[in-house]
Amino acid sequence: MSPLRKGLLLAAAQLLLVASLGGKFAWDRAHLPRVWVRTAAYDPELPIRGRYLSLRLRVQADRVYGNTHLPDGNQGRFWEQMKDVYLSVENGELVANPAPGPTGLRVTRWKIRDAEVASLQEPVAFFLPEHAADPSRRAAGEELWMEVTVPKKGPPRPIRLGVKRGEKITPLDIQ
Repeated sequence: MSPLRKGLLLAAAQLLLVASLGGKFAWDRAHLPRVWVRTAAYDPELPIRGRYLSLRLRVQADRVYGNTHLPDGNQGRFWEQMKDVYLSVENGELVANPAPGPTGLRVTRWKIRDAEVASLQEPVAFFLPEHAADPSRRAAGEELWMEVTVPKKGPPRPIRLGVKRGEKITPLDIQ
């Protein structure tokens, strides 16, 4: 087999691999549940990996923690609150459910201004174009939300970002 033929065969195999991944994500977006989730942003840029937002997704975790509350002074020991979960979408909310064993997804909780907040432990990365403004910097009264698809296993997959003002979420046009 000639070097040209080997190169074309390798290029075709790589193209097929990339196309199959794109097809899987397109199928997921069309068939898996989608939901808007409130986020908590941190680490907007790391030179080694490029420009992105690292977002923790807030979840409704009443089923995981029940009626228990964080003890006073527990704010610095969040690892004690980590629980394995699986995710579902119910009534337009991302809900954490207790898992019988390790799932690779964990939820934790902490206090913010005397309110208990639960979020996924592992952040979701949302990549930004090089010259786009940082969408995590919001004005007073605005919250950053992310629309995600929720697979049966694994973390939610980001689709787009939006800003919530009052009761309305407006998708951001990030270019």
